[in-house]
Amino acid sequence: MKTTETRSITNAITLARRVIGIEASALSAISKRIDQNFTRAIEICLACKGRIVVTGMGKSGHVGSKIAATLASTGTPAFFVHPGEASHGDIGMITAADTVLAISYSGETAEIITILPLIKRLGLGLLTITGNPNSTLAKSATANINARVDEEACPLNLAPTASTTAMLAIGDALAVALLEIRGFTAEDFARSHPGGSLGKRLLLTVGDIMRTGSDIPVVRPDALFRDGLVEMTGKGLGMTAIAEESGFVIGIYTDGDLRRTLDRDVDFQTATMRDLIKPGCKTIKADVLAVEAVSMLERFKITALLVVDDKNKLIGAINIHDLLRAGVM
Repeated sequence: MKTTETRSITNAITLARRVIGIEASALSAISKRIDQNFTRAIEICLACKGRIVVTGMGKSGHVGSKIAATLASTGTPAFFVHPGEASHGDIGMITAADTVLAISYSGETAEIITILPLIKRLGLGLLTITGNPNSTLAKSATANINARVDEEACPLNLAPTASTTAMLAIGDALAVALLEIRGFTAEDFARSHPGGSLGKRLLLTVGDIMRTGSDIPVVRPDALFRDGLVEMTGKGLGMTAIAEESGFVIGIYTDGDLRRTLDRDVDFQTATMRDLIKPGCKTIKADVLAVEAVSMLERFKITALLVVDDKNKLIGAINIHDLLRAGVM
């Protein structure tokens, strides 16, 4: 006979699908109830000269922290204030230029109700997300967004589950609507996420990651083939630049060129690098985005680029491994 625990584990997939189904239904119902209050909330956020101050208690507070973070990273300055701490001094973090977004499913959270007079005294716009449009908090709001759900996913209908999912989705809807209306771009997003992969792709330039100085493999055009080979091997980029003493770039010699040279009738004892290269090569400027270097490598099916200034003088070198290490590829 199966134990209760065994039966519960066996039913885990069914239970999971039930929870997700309840939350999906809640989101569908909320989507249909989005109305002019949402539009009013957007207008108030756009008119805000300061920051959106998000507050909430318990699970609503955790949701509020995430909403504040999402707003801040998508072009709407925001931060989270714990309502309990607000009445003990943190209200001083809020200025007359700010707007408050209060989150409470019941709309009667005591810690938030306590600071309502302070919010009103400062003359702040008050946006609320509640599950009860007739609550104290909702009635005090400039705009209230209704997050009511028919049931929680918890079998006891007690633990905040579907309701917190609903409030989180409304917060995301606010952030994304503001993002699109403001014309927030991928480049803007990257600037607020400089440590992320998108930030690296959109903000890093070739100059940020190129090899410079003595790390650049380079020989003169009249250098012997063996000297060029030593330079290639020693610097480890799979190539060497060929440049005049002034730094003016003549060409590049790569591992691929080496394989092709071995198929030719060449006197390796006397041949110079000028004898072995074709004039000209693919180059890039230091202020170009690193992602463009990736595009060039892919487009021309090469593994390295020389970095030059406006006078075609060598200032750096970059290869596919440098781009991989920088997280651009």
